[in-house]
Amino acid sequence: MSKAILYDATICIGCKQCENGCAQQNKLPYDDKIAAESVQSEHKFTVVLTKDDKFMRRLCMNCEHPACASVCPVGAMHKTAEGPVVYDVWKCIGCRYCMTACAFSQPKYEWQSLNPRIRKCIMCPDRISAGKQTACAEICPTGATKFGDRDDLIKEAQDRIRQSPSTYLPRIYGLNEVGGTSVLIIAGKNVEEYGYPASAKLGDTPMPEYTGRVMERIPDFIPVWTLVLGGIYWVSHRREEVAAAEAQEQEKEKNGSAR
Repeated sequence: MSKAILYDATICIGCKQCENGCAQQNKLPYDDKIAAESVQSEHKFTVVLTKDDKFMRRLCMNCEHPACASVCPVGAMHKTAEGPVVYDVWKCIGCRYCMTACAFSQPKYEWQSLNPRIRKCIMCPDRISAGKQTACAEICPTGATKFGDRDDLIKEAQDRIRQSPSTYLPRIYGLNEVGGTSVLIIAGKNVEEYGYPASAKLGDTPMPEYTGRVMERIPDFIPVWTLVLGGIYWVSHRREEVAAAEAQEQEKEKNGSAR
């Protein structure tokens, strides 16, 4: 059965132990300076955000039908049967199509490295295979981050919402978005306030299906190479946009730290 993470923002205390646990699991640096960073990056896979004394986690959603895996030309990204969307650095050719395709803007690139990799939360596949919880769920002191079978967590989230309607908004973010994800979020505030894409914008259709639908509507007389070259041109420019957006995020973070 597919595994998942349930994050309940209403019982999160903002301790950032999930950030610390994630860093330890992935052998990433973590200190007071990194803890203060409010954006995800190649060295910070998850971040706890604060707004009006309420907390929200950002992390890779590990989609049920991941767009990042569907566009990878060499299979460096793939979804495992247990839930994680994992990355094989030895297959990666650095095209960064995964960054372009991700609806949640999760894959990050090691721009400053001489041997750059794509980095993101891969949902602790080694721990899951060993029958353990994800590092973030194991270390969470309040149970705000919980790991288990996806179907069981959906039922638990529905029960919590039904039993405390004044505490939660009547939605489980990740239940159906882009065909469903392996991270489910319940909260008392809209997740969109913390940078998550709106459900209406994402829709319920798995992102990989859009490629097939577009191809079905292309007339046969259009040369294949025209499509290929046009796609390469679009992706190249989109990659530049993604890089510029990341640079802007980092600049905002710097300015915020300076203040």
